Amino acid sequence: MKNLPLMPLMAKIRQHLADQPDKVLSFHDYMALCLYDPEDGYYMKEQVKVGKEGDFYTSASLGEFMGEMIARQYLRFQLEGERPLPVVEWGGGTGEMAKHFLDAVERLNPVVYQGLAYWLVEKSPYHRAMQQKTLRRHAMHTQWGGPEEGGGLPCRAFVFSNELLDAFPVHRVRMERGEWKELYVAWDSGKECLVEREGPCTPAVREYLDQEGIRLLEGQTAEVNLQARSWVKEQASRLEEGVLLTIDYGDTAEELYSSHRMNGTLLCYRGHLAYDDPFRFPGEQDMTSHVNFTACIRAGKEGGIQQETLRTQKEFLVDNGLLELMADHSSPDPFGPEARRNRAIRQLLLSDGMSELFKVLLQTKGLSLA
Repeated sequence: MKNLPLMPLMAKIRQHLADQPDKVLSFHDYMALCLYDPEDGYYMKEQVKVGKEGDFYTSASLGEFMGEMIARQYLRFQLEGERPLPVVEWGGGTGEMAKHFLDAVERLNPVVYQGLAYWLVEKSPYHRAMQQKTLRRHAMHTQWGGPEEGGGLPCRAFVFSNELLDAFPVHRVRMERGEWKELYVAWDSGKECLVEREGPCTPAVREYLDQEGIRLLEGQTAEVNLQARSWVKEQASRLEEGVLLTIDYGDTAEELYSSHRMNGTLLCYRGHLAYDDPFRFPGEQDMTSHVNFTACIRAGKEGGIQQETLRTQKEFLVDNGLLELMADHSSPDPFGPEARRNRAIRQLLLSDGMSELFKVLLQTKGLSLA
């Protein structure tokens, strides 16, 4: 399929390819351009991405319930009389999750809310502006920090992310004739389109495959998310005491690299349609892959994590009392507030995309549940 000629990012991609001695980019570098190019990357552009008018839904876009469940989990670590544990959210998107979290803490424990400091780490100027607008009522409790500000995040904290790691750029590999091959991106001048090329694995990718003990069948393709493992280890190492809560698409290595996943887990989203062609709309589509939680658990331990639990999102929600929020109602109006509330809860619990495919990794360091 030919790429659309008017895509602003395409000229940059072709220039990057032309600048390489072998005229190829790793899939990781290609995906990084597609998602995070400062002007034309998907996440960096000023356009709606989440919700009905965007390309995909998140748990925050289905109502306030996920934010409240995270708040309830947070409050279980809050010991009476202690200074409230600061919160650090990475990749908060529109700010809706932060709003729901802060609304819930304010309602459930006003004393903790009064002393709460909520940090947001956001790379996109567009999303940061949206967060500031969404969180205006909680402005006394919110601040922005992280790599864009040169650090400054608290070392004693409750750190969480929702659908962050699945959007990190990945390398792609394939088993061919008993040897590892890495997948690269090239330009086919005859067909005038981006194409896939096989080549040798970069040393960091090969080291990951060996360390994680990954084995594939002949012809099987998989993703390698080096950045996710590094991010978890970095957060765990930085924490002197605290919690790291990671919510994302993903599974254990045994499941992710099993024989029924011959084509890996990479997916693209545009206009609420999912497909597996990463070259179709570069810079105009979301791109994700499932997170290897086995690698994340190992990385956390390397960073000093002492305890961890891995649950499905459904288990996490039920454990934190979501079923208690189901409203009893006898109204015949299917569009009434109680009916809408119950539908949102059922969607979180029963939808394949929001219940079993999502996992929740809770890692702790120097803290135990109150």
